Amino acid sequence: MTAARPIATTPNAVHGASDVTIADQLERFIGGVLGPNSAAHVVATERVATGRSRENWLFELTWSDAGGEHCESLIARRDPDGGLIETDRGAEFAVLQALEGTRVPAPRARWLDADGAALGKPSLVMVRLPGTCDYYVINGDRPETERVDLARRFCELLATVHQTDWRSAGFDGFLSDPGPNAAAHELAHWNAVLERDRLESYPELALAARWLGKNPPTSPRTVLVHADFKAGNILLDDDEITGLLDWELAHLGDPHEDLGWITQPLRRREHLIDNAWGAEDLFAHYEAVTGFSVDRAAVHWWNVFSTYKTAIMQVSGLRSFIEGRSDELYQPSAAVLTNLLEATVGQ
Repeated sequence: MTAARPIATTPNAVHGASDVTIADQLERFIGGVLGPNSAAHVVATERVATGRSRENWLFELTWSDAGGEHCESLIARRDPDGGLIETDRGAEFAVLQALEGTRVPAPRARWLDADGAALGKPSLVMVRLPGTCDYYVINGDRPETERVDLARRFCELLATVHQTDWRSAGFDGFLSDPGPNAAAHELAHWNAVLERDRLESYPELALAARWLGKNPPTSPRTVLVHADFKAGNILLDDDEITGLLDWELAHLGDPHEDLGWITQPLRRREHLIDNAWGAEDLFAHYEAVTGFSVDRAAVHWWNVFSTYKTAIMQVSGLRSFIEGRSDELYQPSAAVLTNLLEATVGQ
């Protein structure tokens, strides 16, 4: 997610509908869950541009129960008609629920409309945490010492995710453990997405897929993988980290996957600071915090995979646009394809 920016000219207007507002839908849905005597009321509904894969609606909820009157700031995440990725709100809801008993600062899940019967599209409602997101805060206007400190804390946050006891938290009840073959498992998944969504052939993707298929590393252990870890998904309230957002791609897998994602060339500006906080600094701090060594060769494989995955998301975005399910045109960019060639040719 990026910093919240209002994009709806009519705050309560439902994307794709004109006669029913999202506030009406939310009020009926939540009122049905809380009961007829709850007097549930939704106000201040606002769609915000937070992320590229879900509709995100901020709102305030008031209701009553035996304990008195209450007010809570919430956010509804609804599936769009189309976009870069297709994910399951039910799975994301389950991840958020499982995280409630851990040290990971994730939003608390409140309600799920798994099939979209109430809200028009599959949706989840979660607690809105304080703070804003900034993709490039690491290379922003703060003094370098503050930015390096923030980068260290982001690294520690990722370590906290990886150190989550996923068995005790119940993640194995709804996520599968790929074991040592996590790399091959993820590659097969994204290869299938590419075959489903591509409208033409991409020699760069074929070359990368062949290299990745020949060189998958063995996972040293299974951890909870966020799969989209970045400053743009981290809430900051002043200098305090208040939340890690967007768990829709989370799964069990190799810790090197997240490390490869954040150190790929396309993400350098979000995570690394020239001459102050490089990839080796990040790896060394991660090793110190977790007690586990980082396999640099495995990170390189995941660097290539991360770029490959980004290109496939763009392929999916292009199909979504062509089919009229998305208003924004995506296609594999020159930067992504060039990085793939540079990472695979000669390896």
